[in-house]
Amino acid sequence: MAKQKAFYFDSSACSGCKTCQVACKDKNNSPQGVRWRRVYEAVGGFWEQQGRAWVSHIITYNMSLACNHCSAPICLTSCPNRAIVKDDLGVVWIDKKRCMGCRYCELTCPYGALQYDPDQKVMTKCDLCVDYLMQGQTPVCVAACPMRALEAGDLEELKLKYDFPDVVFPLPQPDYTQPSLVVKPHPAAMNADDVEMKIANMEEIA
Repeated sequence: MAKQKAFYFDSSACSGCKTCQVACKDKNNSPQGVRWRRVYEAVGGFWEQQGRAWVSHIITYNMSLACNHCSAPICLTSCPNRAIVKDDLGVVWIDKKRCMGCRYCELTCPYGALQYDPDQKVMTKCDLCVDYLMQGQTPVCVAACPMRALEAGDLEELKLKYDFPDVVFPLPQPDYTQPSLVVKPHPAAMNADDVEMKIANMEEIA
């Protein structure tokens, strides 16, 4: 049986340039508003008075996210027309011939990975560039990243290579869907639990 394919993302190396996002749109010729990979700008923190001075305790970092090809994909189980499948590589993809555009999967995915295509009137999402994988190439977002913050490979091998916490803001608890994703947090994210965090670029990713 083939190994589960997955993404690794190094938040500490990401500059927020969004080249991965642009490369994905270009390869897949996505219409306006459809973004299979999105870069979240996480911000938080506060100012503290120390004597006569005000000292900032600001947290800011980026998270580049696409479909995580989950081990327990809730999008698959929520689809009333069985249009979402998980193949032998662990890639979750949409059968456009069966998709009726009801958007139930969009409502259930905690990562916002499924995107409605208003032109085709069907749901779309990252397919991990499976056409490239079959040719021994890397996904286009991985190849395009100038900071080498993205990697794709076998999930268990990535976990052994990069041993990091499962939860980093804004990710939900992993036990919901068991995402095939390994994230190296930005150093600032280690203090995110102590402050109120938010996404600064909601207008880009919503």
